[in-house]
Amino acid sequence: MDKRTEIAELGEFGLIESIKNIFPKQKTNAILGMGDDAALIKNTAEKLTVVSTELFSEGIHFDLSYFPLQHLGYKLAIAGISDIAAMNAIPKQLLVGIGLSNRFSVEAVHEFYLGVKSACDDFALELVGGDTSASKAGLVVSITAIGEADEARITKRTGAKLNDIICVTGDLGASFLGLQLLEREKA
Repeated sequence: MDKRTEIAELGEFGLIESIKNIFPKQKTNAILGMGDDAALIKNTAEKLTVVSTELFSEGIHFDLSYFPLQHLGYKLAIAGISDIAAMNAIPKQLLVGIGLSNRFSVEAVHEFYLGVKSACDDFALELVGGDTSASKAGLVVSITAIGEADEARITKRTGAKLNDIICVTGDLGASFLGLQLLEREKA
């Protein structure tokens, strides 16, 4: 990030347009995407739409002193996607709401959204909208993930029964250990 453009130079709608330029228009069932009050998504009669929202606050869910914005964008997008996948649904679209203090530049916002784009690319998702707002409490991010599934294939938490097999991915405890190392180095 060599140049720093103040968000106030673009305004809310100019910032939204600059973010839209990161995401090329895709041929999907999104009839109307970023830039309006809501996304319009055409569904088929056979599928259920699955929606999940996550909210993340700086200082509670992440620390920008050791978390690059691009990595943060990716991580938060994945958190939303994982809720859809946990229900045995296919993630399709993402919405991102972001509250920004005046310490963030347009380039910093773009770094964050490049991470979101990487997650979208990795999982064949389309960013179809969101919201931007000012924040006095640092960075606040809301991720809404939308997916679809056949009703018969939906997996709910209430569906768990005694003696069911529980599967996990990744290394259990590795994230916590990594966080402890980062916190130790910060101290």
